[in-house]
Amino acid sequence: MSTHSILNILAGFWKSSRRWQSRFALILLACGLARAQDPLPADTGSANGVSIVNSSAPDANASLQPAQQDGSADAPKPGLVLGTVLDSTGSVAAGATVRLTSDDKSFSQQAVSGDNGQFSFANVPPGPFKISVSAEGFGNKEFSGELASGQTYLMPPIVISIATVVTDVRVTVDPVEVATEEIKEQEQQRVLRFIPNFYVTYNHDAAPLTTKLKFQLAWKSSTDAVTIVGTAFLAGLEQAGDQYGEFGQGMQGYAKRFGAGYADVFASTMLSGAVFPSLLKQDPRYYYQGTGTTRSRVLHAVGNSVWCKGDNGRWQVNYSNIAGIFAGAAISSTFYPTNNPGTFTLSSGFIRLGESSLAGIMQEFVLKKLTKTRQHPQ
Repeated sequence: MSTHSILNILAGFWKSSRRWQSRFALILLACGLARAQDPLPADTGSANGVSIVNSSAPDANASLQPAQQDGSADAPKPGLVLGTVLDSTGSVAAGATVRLTSDDKSFSQQAVSGDNGQFSFANVPPGPFKISVSAEGFGNKEFSGELASGQTYLMPPIVISIATVVTDVRVTVDPVEVATEEIKEQEQQRVLRFIPNFYVTYNHDAAPLTTKLKFQLAWKSSTDAVTIVGTAFLAGLEQAGDQYGEFGQGMQGYAKRFGAGYADVFASTMLSGAVFPSLLKQDPRYYYQGTGTTRSRVLHAVGNSVWCKGDNGRWQVNYSNIAGIFAGAAISSTFYPTNNPGTFTLSSGFIRLGESSLAGIMQEFVLKKLTKTRQHPQ
């Protein structure tokens, strides 16, 4: 083979190799562009403090699914509450109304205990709750608890007791009966066990007297044996001192003095103790104070002649005593010898008002200690 032929063969091979090189270069360039568009490798590395996570899209989706499952596992789940209602004897209480209420009032259910006394509540949200039990004839019962997520809560037996019945009893006492009993006690009060002391009460809240009791007390006082004997004794003293000489001496004079004296006592007692108190609705008795300062007790005792308690329980001017005293003095002036009945009535009336105040002083500071109450017949 000639040299020229060999050169022609090499030249053709070179041209052919040049075409393959160009094609190979194009293939390499295409591969490089395609690789540049692919995701990063799965390797995790760090460059210049920046973390690079190599994960493909399918792997990332796979890692999100467990996270979502964990989140759903942490959500609170409703639970179940069970219990039994018993009565105080330990028997089951059927038909009791049971109500469950969450602590925040957002959940409430009501059930009725069955024949076995049991009750249940489903789908109860977790958290604190209260249960109230009520039944006819029984008192209410409450129970508190706390339910965990998804828990079945078994309550201890709830025992309900028979309801306590509170009866408001109003005892009303007839004031007339009370006053009658008080007068019976007062009619037994005597100084040194024999001198009548009927017109004083030691009860600050004594019942008001009826008209009948006022006349009864006045009659009892004016007809008492000691009153009659005392009047006879004073008539004897007047006879001995020849007071009211117009009556004379002897039995006739004594009888006149005794008659005038007893008529005066009887008229004054009935007028001041029964007639005017009944008309004016006032209490003729002396109300013993017994407490407070000496000054207040003295004022109370002295004011007794012009100040009294009315039948309505209020303190007021003692018109009954004032009118009774002066009316009694006017009557006395008709059978006592006197040249001036008007002057006799006024002077006698004021004297008797003073005697009434003095009697109050005696009642407040002396006679209480000397007064004894006899046991009256039942």
